[in-house]
Amino acid sequence: MIAFHDVGVRYTRRSEPVLRGVSFNAARGRITAVVGPNGSGKSTLVRALVGRVPLSAGSIALDGASIATISRRGLATRVAVVTQREEQAFPLSVLEYVALGRYPHLGLFRAAARSDRDAVARAIALTETEAFSTRAITELSGGEWQRVRLARALAQGGEAVVLDEPTTFLDIGHEMAIFELLSRLAADGQAVLLVSHQLNLVARFAEHIVLLHEGRVEAVGTPADVMQGAVLERVYAWPLVITRDPAVGAPALVPLRTRPRGDRSS
Repeated sequence: MIAFHDVGVRYTRRSEPVLRGVSFNAARGRITAVVGPNGSGKSTLVRALVGRVPLSAGSIALDGASIATISRRGLATRVAVVTQREEQAFPLSVLEYVALGRYPHLGLFRAAARSDRDAVARAIALTETEAFSTRAITELSGGEWQRVRLARALAQGGEAVVLDEPTTFLDIGHEMAIFELLSRLAADGQAVLLVSHQLNLVARFAEHIVLLHEGRVEAVGTPADVMQGAVLERVYAWPLVITRDPAVGAPALVPLRTRPRGDRSS
C-alpha cells in the first residue's frame, strides 16, 4: 500500500504551497484515482513519490516504510511509474525500450534471464504493441508511444503501478483497453494509482477517488461520494449535471453549455 500522510510540497518560485496536508491511501487490489483541475497538484504527487521534488511536510510510505528509507533501486523494483512526460532520447527499438523495465532487477552486471524475457513478452502482449515491437521508438505515434511506456512499466513489475495521464493521445478503443488492463492488474492484487482528467472513465473503473483542488483534498471516497454536482461545479468552475452511466450505472459528469444551442444573441 502507498500511503500519503499530510503531504506538503512547496516550489521555490511560488509563494503558495503546491500541496497542502494531502492524505490518502492507494491500497492493493483496487484502482485509486487522483482527479482535479489543472494546477491542483496531481502530477506533483507523482513527482514527490519518485523523489523528484522534496516534501516540505508530511511523509509517503510504502507498506509502512517511509520512501525516504528505501533506495531508488529498491523503490523501482516495487513501484513502476509512468510519468506524464518523457522524451525519446535514443532511437531504441520498442523491444529494447520495454526491456529497460527490467533494469532495477538486473543491475549493471547480471544478464537477462528467462524470467526477464518472459516479463517483457507479457508486457508487450498485454499492451498490444507486438505489431511494432521492432520499430524504433522515435518512429511511433503519440498513442503508440504511450502504450509502449506502459509496457515498460508492466515489464518492471512490482507491487504497485503509478500512472500520470496514461491515456493521453489514445483513441477510444485503446483508452478503454488501458482502463480494462488496469482493472485486471488491480484484480490480481496490485495497487494501481492513477492520475487522470477522465472523470467519467475513472468513475467506471476506480474504487477510490481523490479530488484535489488548489493543493488540498476536496473530496475522497467512492465514485458516488466524490461525483457530487455541487462539489464538482465549484472545483471546476463550470456548470454541470451528474447523471448515470447507462452501461454500468456509475456516476457520469455532463458539462453544460453556457447558452442554448442556436442562441446567437450577443
